[in-house]
Amino acid sequence: MSTFDKRQEGFEKKFALDEEQKFKAEARRNKLLGLWAAEKLGKTGDDATAYAKEVVAADFEEAGDTDVLRKVAADLASKGVSETDVRKKMDELVAVAVAQIKAGQ
Repeated sequence: MSTFDKRQEGFEKKFALDEEQKFKAEARRNKLLGLWAAEKLGKTGDDATAYAKEVVAADFEEAGDTDVLRKVAADLASKGVSETDVRKKMDELVAVAVAQIKAGQ
């Protein structure tokens, strides 16, 4: 195996690891967002956990996070929480999720 091939393999492994970390962070963010929204909706315990799972599952409807944003914003609209508020919370929680993933939680 040439030096070039080794470098290419190294880049491919790093890319795969980065993508895996990104996926985990987005899933964690969605779970945290679901728990935050569940609290706003007055859900606790198993109901809150089930709602968080619904939010995570919503992310598989289409590419990007618009599907999650739309679901949570629609669910929280009756509570006076705007789509902008949900987007801000998503942005805050992605940093928390990345930190948790890096810490091995």
